[in-house]
Amino acid sequence: MTHYGTICPAATGHLNTMTTLGRELNRRGHGVTVLGMPDAEANAKAAGLDFRAISASEFPVGTTAKFYEHLGKLDGLAALRYTVSLSEKTTSFFLRDAPQVIKEAGIEALVIDECIFGGSTVADLLNIPFVTACSALVNGFDDSIPPFFTTWKYSSAWWGRLRNRAGYEFMLSFGKSIRQVISEYRQQWKLPKCRNINDFYSVSKLAIVSQQPREFEYPRPNLAGLLHFTGPHFDSTARKPVDFPFEKLNDQPLIYTSMGTLQNRLTRIFYQIAEACVGLDAQLVIALGGGLEPETLQDLPGNPLVVKYAPQLELLQKASLTICHAGTNTVLESLSYGVPLVTIPITNDQPGVAARIAWTGVGKFISTSRLTTYRLRKAIEEVLTQPAYTQNALRLKTAIEQAGGVHRAVDIIEQAVAKNQPVINK
Repeated sequence: MTHYGTICPAATGHLNTMTTLGRELNRRGHGVTVLGMPDAEANAKAAGLDFRAISASEFPVGTTAKFYEHLGKLDGLAALRYTVSLSEKTTSFFLRDAPQVIKEAGIEALVIDECIFGGSTVADLLNIPFVTACSALVNGFDDSIPPFFTTWKYSSAWWGRLRNRAGYEFMLSFGKSIRQVISEYRQQWKLPKCRNINDFYSVSKLAIVSQQPREFEYPRPNLAGLLHFTGPHFDSTARKPVDFPFEKLNDQPLIYTSMGTLQNRLTRIFYQIAEACVGLDAQLVIALGGGLEPETLQDLPGNPLVVKYAPQLELLQKASLTICHAGTNTVLESLSYGVPLVTIPITNDQPGVAARIAWTGVGKFISTSRLTTYRLRKAIEEVLTQPAYTQNALRLKTAIEQAGGVHRAVDIIEQAVAKNQPVINK
């Protein structure tokens, strides 16, 4: 058996998927230690996994909430810039401290979230295998695919590649400071220079497991044989229990709304959603994701049911429509139950997820710059009343069921690590 370490951002969407993989590895007899900021410990313990903190003095308990409180008030490029500045800071401390923590824990292989910068550099230093897990959209710098932070339509034409290449160049200018930090550590550790842009991040050369089904991604021939679409990585039993007033649900069709746990402090969007749903033959439930208190939104139009947190998987089983920020987890969990969507992408990979929602015909999206109550109402009515959206969502539900899920993802992780694990004399 192998002792695995898992590394991901201390954000609910990433922790939920990574601890699910960890639980399955643990169930198969492997040791699993969750590595990360102290704020991740509660999630690790709830999943029954060991935990080791990285840079605990710099990132004490409560740090993540402070980061995300500010991020939750931003959107668009401002949010992207703030995310990059946070990533530069966390990457520096991660590279400084993670190798020693991993050594002391006796970890033999790593499962690293794609959103962790410098993960491949740590694995190179320690000479241990690692597999990439994609909780968000598969990234990778491939000019045949529109950059994840855009809602650009997919096109295989020459102009599409040219447009995409320009978008990636723009994105690279944002991350220059992060790459500089990684380069300095590689030089200090006498590791070879990164040969391409993907080497700076946590893109494994052994295997990449994505929780997207293949049908929810554009063609990616450049990653053939390396990228595995396994479907969502979620397990309701691994999540912290959430109280919810189920007795307040009525017999009307349910519209479930969540703006996630990061960009969830844009109060104007909740007001526009509530106003857009007034008069519909449906019950609106709004989950605030911890960003706001329900009392702050008591005057929402239409008297929707507003809660701080919600048991998302249970509510999606009852839902007729999801309105959300196009966060990967909420979207894939909705599609797992055949629920169509109307999305309002805010930042990071959400525009790219929204573009795939339109591409697959499972819903519609409205960018924040074009968001009005009228447009939102029109989109909601269209998705609720036109059968094609539900039919396409059910098609994706079937694709997800056939993708293999967590069990297949862990099969791939085990096989990749077993073939590439160095022999260690003990």
